[in-house]
Amino acid sequence: MITASLTARRRARELDELASGGRVDILVVGGGVTGVGCALDAASRGLSVALVEADDLAFGTSRWSSKLVHGGLRYLAHGEFGLAHESAVERDVLMTRTAPHLTRPMAQVFPDYGATTGHLLTRAGLHAGDALRRAARTPSSLLPRPRTVPSAEALALAPGLRSAGLRGGLLSFDGALTDDARLVVAIARTAAGHGARILTRISATELQADRAVVRDRLTGSTVELQAKQVVNATGVWAGSLAPSVRLRPSRGTHLVLDAERTGLGEASVMVPVPGELNRFVFLLPQPGGRVYLGLTDEPLDGEPEDVPTAPQSDVDFLLDVASSVLERDLTRADVLGAFAGLRPLLESGGATADLSRNHAVLTDPDTGVLTVVGGKLTTYRRMAEDAVDAAVRATGLSARRSRTSRLPLFGAASREQLSAVDAPARLIAKYGTEAPRVAALGEVDPELAEPVFDGTDVTAAEVVWAARHEGALDADDVLHRRTRLGLVPAEAEAARPRVAELVARTTEGLRTLT
Repeated sequence: MITASLTARRRARELDELASGGRVDILVVGGGVTGVGCALDAASRGLSVALVEADDLAFGTSRWSSKLVHGGLRYLAHGEFGLAHESAVERDVLMTRTAPHLTRPMAQVFPDYGATTGHLLTRAGLHAGDALRRAARTPSSLLPRPRTVPSAEALALAPGLRSAGLRGGLLSFDGALTDDARLVVAIARTAAGHGARILTRISATELQADRAVVRDRLTGSTVELQAKQVVNATGVWAGSLAPSVRLRPSRGTHLVLDAERTGLGEASVMVPVPGELNRFVFLLPQPGGRVYLGLTDEPLDGEPEDVPTAPQSDVDFLLDVASSVLERDLTRADVLGAFAGLRPLLESGGATADLSRNHAVLTDPDTGVLTVVGGKLTTYRRMAEDAVDAAVRATGLSARRSRTSRLPLFGAASREQLSAVDAPARLIAKYGTEAPRVAALGEVDPELAEPVFDGTDVTAAEVVWAARHEGALDADDVLHRRTRLGLVPAEAEAARPRVAELVARTTEGLRTLT
């Protein structure tokens, strides 16, 4: 059986095999959620697959989302009924079959302060969204039906709301992720377990339909990799490798806040943006006492940055809108961190907020490279299925139909089974059925049970696990993509010395194993 563990040693071995002339059926470029989704879809059909990523898994847009598994409500408001239904179906796939361990239902409170028209429209939208839930066959025991709540219940659900003028609100439920980067890692490991070669720190410099010139960023060597079909899944950077692809990226900024200072509980709060219909700012409570406040939708000027920055104008906008419904005004001093993601929207004119979130699979007329672009994190699996279908058609490869809609990701189990896993709930939410193995590292070596700095729940065992099994090659991989300590810069710096030591020690130990 092929192991699902990703290590530095496995990376070196598999790169050598490919560089020595090994040819795969599908070569995927890009290690975000769409790219690893393509790798899993193809590998689970019995195709040989390699994936190359210039930096680390989930390095780009896939780690900068709102951590929501959307049911398509916003798409209904724009009349995109097909996309809304697809989103509801894919939410059901994630929450009930492929990743129950990484997803949870999240209560959403829409407070009512007397804006009658907006409140009526929101209520109608929520009931339409519930019809999508029923059409997707998601049980109401998981995502309850929306309902009106009195002001006392709204305040009980979200204690930080401004009580003056509060008439009550609407309560609905949507899906949420424990963490988007962990979803990417789980998909990548599942693909590796089906034989896919997942190679990070490999930068593609030139693509053709059947080959790619790549550079190993660890050694500096350049090699040509052979494939029957190359798939470009590099998101907002897709146009740099396939010039025929025209994108108009938009920036979505989030702020990281302390939950206690917002006064919120476990329910999220949806705040209407003044002067606009069907647009909201979200206050999203997270495990570990944090709240994410987002998000903006602004067109990107210039070339995409590797790590986008959140401009102060976005910060002020989010704080002002959120403060309009809170008892205590939020200020810049409340911001513990900020992050911004870039949406790879297909260019079609109009404001970026109005551009479709539909995805597309495009063939470059000069190179024959397939590019999959657009879409949303929730619909990554369908995007991947469509891309692999196109690759099979283009090459005449013999492959089974996609089966990823019923293929559990690594660590997944039913919610009932997860409730019986003997490990801390915090670890189960991140590792699922593998949580006892992570916890066991600290039981064997008590040093690994210790937190990586005072004031965090993240332990040394999680760092060792990331290097042994999740493809983490350095401290940044752990801080920013495996644990998300990097979302709060002060926490990342406090953890860095211990994390760097643990990663170096673990990777060195793996290299010396015979």
